[in-house]
Amino acid sequence: MKNTEKKSFQNFASLPFFQKKSSFVGLILILILIFCSIFSGVITKYNPNSQGDLLLTRYQPPSFEHPFGTDKFGRDIFSRILYGGRISLSIAFSVVILSLTVGLFYGIISGYWGGWIDTIMMRVLDFLLAFPAIFLIITLIALFNLNHWFLIPLLALTGWMETARIVRAEILSIKEREFVLAAKGMGIHPFRIIIVHLIPNIITPVLVAAPLKIAEVILLESALSFLGIGVQPPTPSWGAIINDGRESLLNAWWISTFPGIFISITVMSFNLISDGVKDVINSNLTNHFSDH
Repeated sequence: MKNTEKKSFQNFASLPFFQKKSSFVGLILILILIFCSIFSGVITKYNPNSQGDLLLTRYQPPSFEHPFGTDKFGRDIFSRILYGGRISLSIAFSVVILSLTVGLFYGIISGYWGGWIDTIMMRVLDFLLAFPAIFLIITLIALFNLNHWFLIPLLALTGWMETARIVRAEILSIKEREFVLAAKGMGIHPFRIIIVHLIPNIITPVLVAAPLKIAEVILLESALSFLGIGVQPPTPSWGAIINDGRESLLNAWWISTFPGIFISITVMSFNLISDGVKDVINSNLTNHFSDH
């Protein structure tokens, strides 16, 4: 039993993802960030929105008491970054799940049925891609004063188009292969063909694109919060914290520097994870073809 468990662990550790140090480091950093964001209330003793004595605690430099210093209201930057990470990651993961799901099924329907359905759906897609989504998001948030959780459907509904085009291209290639044609000839229902034969064979680019999309959403959410139309004060957000320190960048550099570092590390880590996922998939494909 122990030998079996040891062998399983060795096989798991021998995956290309874990053999590539950069991807493994990226995964560890993201797991640490997720853990710290979830348990931020335990890790830090400060409420991210509580203001201290403006005469004594404002613009405190990094110290043992305040590892990342304090802002102009005496709020602890470290606690605000951890709580802000919880919001940024929640929005990013939710947006990516929604957008990839919509893009996946849109691309499947367009590519599989083809004909006039494909033509109409692609023209709609071309129109949406030509429309500047960022201006639509800014306009809707500014006009209706939407809560920051409304960023999830807004970013999802304006971020699925690229996935749809990728999936459609894969479907157009796979649907003419022998195993799909054989399934059609046997009279198997199209939805069963899509679920059993098509999705497992076109999921690769979606899985590779997911971490990159998460990084993109984090950057976009931070940019919107920096502009003051994303997460609204006093709710902590990485972009909003950077904006708070913009006026005092020379005298209180820590306010904008630390959230900027967290954004950079997070985006870089998701990019490294995407590279690792791609290596795993390419390795599996290579082993599959070598076995045959």
